[in-house]
Amino acid sequence: MRSRIERITKIGQIPVDIRKEHKGFCEWDLVSSRHDHPVILQILIDGRETKGVEIEGQLPTLVYLSREKRPQYHHHFKAGAMNALIRVSSKISNGWIILTVDCDMYSNNSESVRDAVCFFMDEKKGNEIAYVQYPQWFNNMTRNDLYGNSFEVIQKMGVKYGFPGEDIVTGLSIQCRGWKSIYFNPEKKGFLGVAPTTLLQALIQQKRWSEANFQLLLSKYCPLIYGHGRIPLKLQMSFTPYMLWAPNCLPTLYYVIVPTLFFLRGIPLFPKISSLWVIPFAYVIIATNAYSLVEFLYCGGTLQGFSKLGFVVTAKVADEEVHERYLREVMEFGTPSSPMFTIFTTLAMLNLFSFVWGLIRMVIDVQINVLEALALQLVLCGLIVVINLPVYQGLFFREDSGKMATSVAYKSIMLALLACSIVLY
Repeated sequence: MRSRIERITKIGQIPVDIRKEHKGFCEWDLVSSRHDHPVILQILIDGRETKGVEIEGQLPTLVYLSREKRPQYHHHFKAGAMNALIRVSSKISNGWIILTVDCDMYSNNSESVRDAVCFFMDEKKGNEIAYVQYPQWFNNMTRNDLYGNSFEVIQKMGVKYGFPGEDIVTGLSIQCRGWKSIYFNPEKKGFLGVAPTTLLQALIQQKRWSEANFQLLLSKYCPLIYGHGRIPLKLQMSFTPYMLWAPNCLPTLYYVIVPTLFFLRGIPLFPKISSLWVIPFAYVIIATNAYSLVEFLYCGGTLQGFSKLGFVVTAKVADEEVHERYLREVMEFGTPSSPMFTIFTTLAMLNLFSFVWGLIRMVIDVQINVLEALALQLVLCGLIVVINLPVYQGLFFREDSGKMATSVAYKSIMLALLACSIVLY
């Protein structure tokens, strides 16, 4: 199958021998563009016929469908495809169970569908269940989850239009109509997918998800508004953190930039380390991070050793060198200049310059009062530097194709030096 797909992709058309096997392929000869064509539908295996089975007799019905696409009309991506398939299914098989997976996912458990159907057939609660959700697991995850892919936004069946995150909107709408859902996480993983193997892929994926959630927050489908009186408050609150994923960057940027610049200038922002007022700050920092760490470990995460610091729509394939570095948990920066790379690299260099300059000033001007006043900012700036060690490695020490682009390095260093100069002078 793989060789046949690669062959078709290379020559840009369906070979004659394959075209003769299925008449549906012949209709593509009249198509000028894959974005402008009529509906192409063919029943490859018709389960309604006595002899309508494939060689092994396992597939009852198999249908090839390419829905109509016109430049002047929005095709609504995955939601549009789902609705087209549902309409075709209602005329051919009219099945009452629908299984949907992404193109980069496959079944890892032959009993997954049977297990899910059991929930629908429950005598007491089966008529209240709208869908069964399996967690999204990846078959190419590194030991320490290089790019943090294990924390997925909850995915649900997507058929509602108008949002990049149509799956979440549809899930919320189903819940608000009184239906219930099941989150099923069996010991043997039901379905496996492919996680991003480069930093750029991971950033694009996270950006797309956060944008979709923020758009939902600002729409009429905001869980706190649309779900008011329809779903429990605890469920509304469960949706809300994902909706605030994008705005959460603002306080994060504040703590990455402002304390660092004030530390560079020698201006304290937090209470002295000897003051009792430092206790609330310490409690919040320790409690929130400890809770997150325990929750992460409970969900199957790992605690990376300090001696092995590292980090890991998106591409579904990767070349051999990229894949090898991914397995070794080496961050992949090898990409043309990207604004996202310039931003976080500039912040990394800004904190490095501030940390080094602040230490030099504290060593030269040894005063207990100064050290006490700036201790928390020193720790914060130092932690940010430690977190960005892989970035510094990609900037200055790596020679492979996965290192940071030279243009990104130059721009980031110049921007960081400019910011430091403005603050100091």
